[in-house]
Amino acid sequence: MRLLLSLSILSVLFSCSGGKENPDVSGIKINVSTYRFEKALFQSNSAAPDKELDATLSGNNSFGLFFLNTILNADPSWHQDTLKNYVAGFVYSHKNVFDTAEKIFADFTPYEQQIKKALQYLKYYFPGYAAPSEIITYIGPLDGYGDIITDDALVVALQHHLGKDASFYKQGWLQETYPNYITSKFEPEYIVVNCMKNIVNDMYPDDKIDAPLGLQMVEVGKRLFMMEKLMPDVDPFRIIGYSKEQLKGCYDHERAVWDLFIQNDLLQSIDKNIIKNYLGESPKTQELGESSPGNIGAFSGWQIVKKYMDKYPETKLNELMKMDPEKILQLAKYKP
Repeated sequence: MRLLLSLSILSVLFSCSGGKENPDVSGIKINVSTYRFEKALFQSNSAAPDKELDATLSGNNSFGLFFLNTILNADPSWHQDTLKNYVAGFVYSHKNVFDTAEKIFADFTPYEQQIKKALQYLKYYFPGYAAPSEIITYIGPLDGYGDIITDDALVVALQHHLGKDASFYKQGWLQETYPNYITSKFEPEYIVVNCMKNIVNDMYPDDKIDAPLGLQMVEVGKRLFMMEKLMPDVDPFRIIGYSKEQLKGCYDHERAVWDLFIQNDLLQSIDKNIIKNYLGESPKTQELGESSPGNIGAFSGWQIVKKYMDKYPETKLNELMKMDPEKILQLAKYKP
């Protein structure tokens, strides 16, 4: 592939420019509660551990069984004693993770309130969507599942929100699954971001996996635009998953980022490796230098959608999400 561009994204401070009023959602009623599954699991009554464990794993809307069979990958055919020993081994080996989470999330209320606020915006823009009314926190294997959404709940993996500098994340075996550019987002502030991202993906599953890169970029941009609307108080760099400096660098060099796709004729590419290179998680974009973010196509896709919405502000959010990305690309006439 021809590469006509090489630049280094500068590391400078980014500040968000506001200006657009957000709708008042304070009157929208949202009923949401939080269940601390990890507390029930790790703090079983020592006087009757078997009874406590049975109650934990069999209660709360079947999450206990999901945790056991999917997150811990236990074999349903195991004998009951084998199963209990397996769970007890997990609890013992992850006690230090639980203790760390207990200090950071002694009070989960602030995060519940952030999610509730985002759900109010969701209800405002999409009144017909039946959002989960429960938040379940848990601790699973460090190299396992993260935040997920089920039919009943938004499920938060606290082991993936202990802070990017947590010693757990520096272990070589874990970095084979979650390298530094992934664990840099293992912060408490990403709880609401991940929850809403899971909702957006639930509402609008990715059905453009065979589309050219340019159209996939716009599809990602639509989702980022929606997430920004649902979380107007969250820093945009967290919404896209860059560092603050990386997003500022992208705006400083917006034209050069776009030229990477135009000069190399990448927008029409259907090569899955090329698409992964610009829309997949990675430590950097090779052509843009060491300080650049990976997933650089998401940035340009986001700007295309913003440009379209600036030109056609009457477009409702639910209409935007259903729009053909080709139409958005053509009408936006994005040219930084």
